[in-house]
Amino acid sequence: MDRFASIAVFVAAVDEGSLVAAGRRAGLSASMAGKYLSALEADLNVRLLQRSTRSLSLTEAGRAYYLRCKRILEELDDANSEASDAHSTARGTLRVAAPVTFGAMHMGDVVARYLESHPHVNIEVALDDRYVDLQNNGIDVAIRIGRLPDSQLVARRLAPCRMTVCASPAFLAREGVPATPEDLHRAPRLAFSEAVSMPEWTLTDEAGREHVVDGPHRMQANNMQMLLSATLAGVGIAYGPTFVFGPHIRAKELVVLLPGYRAPELTVHAVYPTARYVPSKVRRFIEYLADAFGDRPPWDAY
Repeated sequence: MDRFASIAVFVAAVDEGSLVAAGRRAGLSASMAGKYLSALEADLNVRLLQRSTRSLSLTEAGRAYYLRCKRILEELDDANSEASDAHSTARGTLRVAAPVTFGAMHMGDVVARYLESHPHVNIEVALDDRYVDLQNNGIDVAIRIGRLPDSQLVARRLAPCRMTVCASPAFLAREGVPATPEDLHRAPRLAFSEAVSMPEWTLTDEAGREHVVDGPHRMQANNMQMLLSATLAGVGIAYGPTFVFGPHIRAKELVVLLPGYRAPELTVHAVYPTARYVPSKVRRFIEYLADAFGDRPPWDAY
């Protein structure tokens, strides 16, 4: 008998708990499903299932064989879906979640280009700095920045997220230019109150020594765009991602401080619920994001 059909019957019997249900899934009678299973065991010369009139149970050999066979069938199913999807038109609604400032500053152009190229896809974007549960909220793909917690989500690296210390030229003319991290302790500092991956200001010198700048802040806010406005207005010194401050550094509206010290680098990820078959509307959108950002993202061009 066909080995592949026998494997499909075996996996179905384990999944469904009976040969009757396995046969129904494969379009076979229960007796024919039993013949396929018996033929498979004869070919392998091993008992895979202990069978009685009321139940099925895996043998030790059957358990290991089932796990491998199920994975093979899933991979084949994914391959078939991807092959048929490769030349099909992406359709439906794509639901995307992203942090507020990153989404507002850097995703609009990507979304516009994607929609132009995919006329049969609609996009719903939810901007929120809190972690959104993808499955409970029906999200297809989310942008996450920083260290990812352990989860069942699949992550695709999109770009680096570099941190910087900066201030406006007017502020520096008035208050002076800090020369060491210790000078920052005495300066009015502006902080993002919702920082998760890197709550304190951390800088590393050329000798590899780490300097943590902590203590009170002149201003805290849960919105990076508000901190940006305050920094541009000369209120104080900010520490944050270059995707926020980089364009203004390039325009010379802000100045990078302590260039001899290295700030931590985080990562921008696209995350989605499963590593199995990913719909074309999701896969293609992630490719658009990766192409738009990359290892030298546009916000670092200064």
